[in-house]
Amino acid sequence: MEVGLAVKRAGAAQPEALSPARTLGFRGSIKARTRSSCVGFQPPASGAWRMRAVRVACKGAVRSEAVLEEKAPPPMKKKKKKDAGPLRLYVGLPLDAVSDCNAVNHGKAIAAGLRALALLGVHGVDLPVFWGVAAAGDWTSYLALAAMARDVGLRLRVSLNLHAGRRPRLPLPESVSRAAASNPDLLFSDRSGRRLADCLSFAVDDLPVLDGKTPMEVYKEFFQSFRFAFSDFFGATIEDITIGLGPNGELRYPSFPPSGSHRFTGVGEFQCYDRYMLADLKRHAMEAGNPFWGHSGPHDAPEYNQSPAFGKFFKENGGSWETAYGQFFLSWYSGKLLSHGDRLLSIASQVFGDLPVSLSAKVPLLHWWHKTRSRPSQLTAGFYNTDGRDGYEAVAEIFSSKSCTMIIPGMDLSDRDQPQGVKSSPESLLSQIMGACKKHGVRLAGENYSLMGVGTTGFHRIKENILAENSRLDSFTYQRMGAEFFSPEHWPLFTEFIRSMMQPEMDSDDLPGSGERFSLMDAVPANDREMQTV
Repeated sequence: MEVGLAVKRAGAAQPEALSPARTLGFRGSIKARTRSSCVGFQPPASGAWRMRAVRVACKGAVRSEAVLEEKAPPPMKKKKKKDAGPLRLYVGLPLDAVSDCNAVNHGKAIAAGLRALALLGVHGVDLPVFWGVAAAGDWTSYLALAAMARDVGLRLRVSLNLHAGRRPRLPLPESVSRAAASNPDLLFSDRSGRRLADCLSFAVDDLPVLDGKTPMEVYKEFFQSFRFAFSDFFGATIEDITIGLGPNGELRYPSFPPSGSHRFTGVGEFQCYDRYMLADLKRHAMEAGNPFWGHSGPHDAPEYNQSPAFGKFFKENGGSWETAYGQFFLSWYSGKLLSHGDRLLSIASQVFGDLPVSLSAKVPLLHWWHKTRSRPSQLTAGFYNTDGRDGYEAVAEIFSSKSCTMIIPGMDLSDRDQPQGVKSSPESLLSQIMGACKKHGVRLAGENYSLMGVGTTGFHRIKENILAENSRLDSFTYQRMGAEFFSPEHWPLFTEFIRSMMQPEMDSDDLPGSGERFSLMDAVPANDREMQTV
């Protein structure tokens, strides 16, 4: 499969030119010629915010000017579009690019970073939008960032996140937090009674628990507000909208430990103990003719960080997951997750279906314990995927029915790099999910798991997945911009990765000469030289 990188600016692809020594400070600062700052600006009063946001972005945002050190390279020749189309590469903006008080963070550094990405030939950026920040309808800061990207010729994938962020702290909307404070059962609860404040319980999706409205109605209003505010950007700049379906924007339950660690390798816990989930479980048990099954979740399941060997539920042979009760519970638990995703994508299709944009959503790569028969970390997250049962077929069917692209993180992971003893296999799980998508005609997009762990090996693995003969990826999002992204240790690896993806699409006379280099000059003020690593 031949894949070329979608390049937006002719003659701008100069990977070796953007060396960290010329463009970056030690902590990720970017040298740029600036006019004025939009860092931490406060939104104007309501009523004037929409038009003024664009003025701020156009007049007040950083302008980074490329200085040609030697003669300009010749323009890139236009290429005939491949049958499969060029791979679109995005880079994620920092999660806290807009703070919880609705102000642009590190605006100058972001603006200069966008310029560097455009010069490098990146197709676009992923703009993370949080429900808790923009719920009141003030889109000022997000509009400013969208205009920055547009002004340097980058396209946008916008992620509409309906969850709360832990690091950085980005809470749920104030009205939702108040409702949850007075009624904690609006939030997921584990077996010990700990509340998970990442998102609302899926069991209240259609209950009028938010000032007389259902969460689904409130989500729809949020989508409609976004559509109205960004009407000038659709098609020309915004080409994809990613719908957040759960914690971290992924279709899953918040089954990871409350502390939230990317090093988590346990089985997780079932999140079915708020009173609304228990009431729904009880109703389904009554309908199944076994009312005793509806009293609680599995009593013999391990705790978050334990292995499947603890308790009996996930036991390799003869575990409770294989019993009639286990099959009943797992079918109900998975069904609630699938129903939530189906309804939310249906609403998104209603709101955005007539726009010249694609819809996408993220499905996690829960590869720990995948080589066991019960695959417990997938079961606690809501995917009924066990030995002899493909739990991703139903997921792919939903995505197919909504013409929704499935985003799969973990394209940088390989089996050989996983910890010993957790029977992990990201490669086989990725292959299984891709197979389900192929069967149901679902488009695929990829992401890396974590910038911190990529390195040379990770970039090589990403290329393997993209260039594989059976690969069906039409885009890849690299997560994410920040101080580490622009560090001297990481930036050269990233530019080399981009160059290696672009060169198959270039003729020999398109390639830049060794002396043709671009640099970004002049320093950003000292108080804006660091972007938070997220």
